[in-house]
Amino acid sequence: MSHVATASKNLFKIGEIGISPTIVTTWGVMLLFILIVCFWNLRIVRYGYFKTAIEGIFITIEAAVAEVLPSVMVRRVLPFVATIWLFVLLSNLIGLIPELHAPTSDLSATTALAVLVFLSTHWFGIREHGLKQHLKHYIEPSFILLPFHIISELTRTLALAIRLFGNMMSLEMASLLVVAIAGFLVPIPLLMLHVIEAVVQAYIFGMLALIYIAGALESQSFISTKESTV
Repeated sequence: MSHVATASKNLFKIGEIGISPTIVTTWGVMLLFILIVCFWNLRIVRYGYFKTAIEGIFITIEAAVAEVLPSVMVRRVLPFVATIWLFVLLSNLIGLIPELHAPTSDLSATTALAVLVFLSTHWFGIREHGLKQHLKHYIEPSFILLPFHIISELTRTLALAIRLFGNMMSLEMASLLVVAIAGFLVPIPLLMLHVIEAVVQAYIFGMLALIYIAGALESQSFISTKESTV
C-alpha cells in the first residue's frame, strides 16, 4: 500500500493541477526520447556501441512488425508500435533506479497507454479504409454481433491496462518485500528478475498493440475481398 500511496502523492502543483511522481517519471522518459531523436537528427551520434544498439533495436522491431502486417503497411505502423514498445520498456526499467517508481506500476499510466492503443487501432483502420468501411465491420456478418464487438473492444482495452499495471506493481512490491526481508544480500538476482520481467511485459504490451492494429486492418481487407467477390 505504501507503494501506491507514494505513486499517487503529489510532488508539487501547477496551479490547481497536482503533479505526481508518475507524471514526473513519464516526462523524464519522454524527454530522454526527445534528446535521442535530436542527437540522432543532428548526427551527433555517428558511431559506437550506442548507435549500433539503437539500430539493432529498430531492426528487431521492424522485423516483428513485418511478420504480422503486409510489407506495404509496415512503414505506416512501425513508428507508433516502436514508440509504444520502447516507451513501455524504458518506463518498466525506471523502477530499477532507487527512489523512483515505474510509471507502468500506476494504473492511470497504463490506462492512458491502453486508451492510446484503442484509439490508434481505429485511427489506422479509418485512415486505411475510410470511416464508413471501418465501422461496417462491427456489423459483419450480422448486425446482432454489434454489442459483442463493442464489449470486446472495451474489455480488451481494460485487460491491456490492468495486465501491465498488475504485473509491474506486483514486481516492484515483491522486490521491496525481498529487500526488506533479506536486505541487500541478493541484489543481483533481484535486478535480473526485474530486467527480464520489464522486457517481457514491454514485449507483450507492444505485441498486443500490434495484433489489435493488424486485426483492424485485416478485418477491413476481409470485408473488401468479400464484397469484391459478390
